[in-house]
This record gives sequence, C-alpha cells and structure tokens, in this order.
Amino acid sequence: MSVLKSAALQEAIYAALSGDAVLSGLVEGRIFDEAVHLDAPGADPGPYVTLGDETVRDWSAIGLTGGIHEAQVSVHAPTGGFASVKGIAAEVERVLSAPLAPASGRVVTQVLRGARARRVAEGGRRIDLRFEFRVEA
Repeated sequence: MSVLKSAALQEAIYAALSGDAVLSGLVEGRIFDEAVHLDAPGADPGPYVTLGDETVRDWSAIGLTGGIHEAQVSVHAPTGGFASVKGIAAEVERVLSAPLAPASGRVVTQVLRGARARRVAEGGRRIDLRFEFRVEA
C-alpha cells in the first residue's frame, strides 16, 4: 500500500493548485491545507480552497505496489451564491486533470469522481470535489 506516498501526493496537489495563476487569482492566493477561521482578526471573507479528507486503499498486483488515494478539495464562499464557487471548482478540476508529479511515487491515473454543492451556515456556499489518484510506489 502507498500510504507512505500520501504526503508527497498532498504536496503535489497543493503545489499544482497554488501554482496555477488563474485559480490563484480567483481566490486571491487563498489555498490552504487547513480550515480558515473567519472570526480571526484580519480574516478575509472571500472565496478560498482547502485540501480535505483522504482515504487510501491498497492497489497492488504481482510485482507492483501502490494505492488508490481518494482526496477531497473544497471550494468555500462564506458569502454569495453558487455561481462563483462553481467557477472556482471548475478551475480546481482543470488544474487537477493535468499530470501530477509527486516527489515520491508515480501518479498512474487521476480523475474527478464527483462533486457536491451545498449551502452552509450564514448563507455561504461550499463545493466538495472528490478526486481519485492511483499511485504506484
């Protein structure tokens, strides 16, 4: 299993998202690996992207070892409607459909498995995108 490749995959996902000029421009560079505390002093209520949960399953065969990583990336908009978060979510999908090159392991396939749009507290919006990455060790 390639849970050992999980950190390298996460770093590659973050680097791809934060390194994309279009996506970064849409969220003004607010791409995070942790939830944003909107009640913190100076917090910006604009849209942002976070890396989310990940599940890893074994994907091994004779002579090959690896894992299937199901990773979530979320688009948040504390205010406004779905139109802005859907545009940002489309950019996240575009960025993560390009080949990733983690520092360890090799991404064999990567695909968007689904997305869920929903309303959240205080009138905000959120879209959770679920990606599947097959990583060879």
